[in-house]
Amino acid sequence: MTNTRSLTSSPYFTSLVTVALLLVLLGAGGWAYPGFLSEQVLFNLLIDNAFLLVIAVGMSFVIISGGIDLSVGSVLALTTMISAWLLQTWHWPPLVVIAISLAIGAGFGAAMGALIHYFKLQPFIVTLAGMFLARGLCYLISINSITIDDPTFVAVSQAQLPVLGGFISPGALIALITLAVAIYVAHCTPFGRAIYAVGGNEQSALMMGLRVGRTKVLIYAFSGFCAALAGVLFSFYMLSGYGLHAQGTELDAIAAVVIGGTLLSGGYGYVAGALSGVLVLGAIQTLIAFDGTLSSWWTKIVIGGLLFIFCVVQRLMAIGAAKK
Repeated sequence: MTNTRSLTSSPYFTSLVTVALLLVLLGAGGWAYPGFLSEQVLFNLLIDNAFLLVIAVGMSFVIISGGIDLSVGSVLALTTMISAWLLQTWHWPPLVVIAISLAIGAGFGAAMGALIHYFKLQPFIVTLAGMFLARGLCYLISINSITIDDPTFVAVSQAQLPVLGGFISPGALIALITLAVAIYVAHCTPFGRAIYAVGGNEQSALMMGLRVGRTKVLIYAFSGFCAALAGVLFSFYMLSGYGLHAQGTELDAIAAVVIGGTLLSGGYGYVAGALSGVLVLGAIQTLIAFDGTLSSWWTKIVIGGLLFIFCVVQRLMAIGAAKK
């Protein structure tokens, strides 16, 4: 009994549960469907969800700090529209377009972070306003989809990087690099420690002399940057810009972060958990696709159930820790 309590109270418990759940899903798929565990099917989990992983990385920083960012899906769509418009209408160089898109995303996030901290506004309200603003700006550019036929974007979209008998896309590689950099920043730098301190107790962080305002602005700037980077990856993936791209992606990112083991109350979590959370969501989608008889809405139903279970488990863990 004591061993069970110590396991459930371990900071790694929810992360271990997520990894175990992923293995169960993959095992069930391999047992039920021939070819499910082939190298390329597994690599496709990452290829198809590379943009979501990048958004989840930024969302991890925000949630660990005790906030929330509902604007990321709309910023992704806005990035695809800006990229497509600059490429197709103005014929700007692709690298310049990407740099401008990333700068706009980071600036958008930083502005929301400044409003949240200096005007003492709730992150939910500020980022909700940001969500509507970014989505609306998409339709000022165009109400229709804009096809991208720039040779560089097409080449990146079609590129395949050989790995262990299969291949991954450049977008998947960029997502993994982003994850690795974020893990290092979160766990090996003063900025990362400040994020956890702010999420744990903002007043204590202030009394410790931490620059809470600067930290918050940088957190949301990073989230906006990740959303814009995800938009660039989505542009590679879809070769189009459209105001309806990535609807509901912000909720998928939050679900992936929570399932990956990060507490919604802030102050605790592992950025690496974003990867396992995203892969769990991808495995569910792949299982339903392999089945072929189930509606795609079952993906949302299963994710909703899992999210509910993980939130309850996190709450029970918090109650158990408080009783010690």
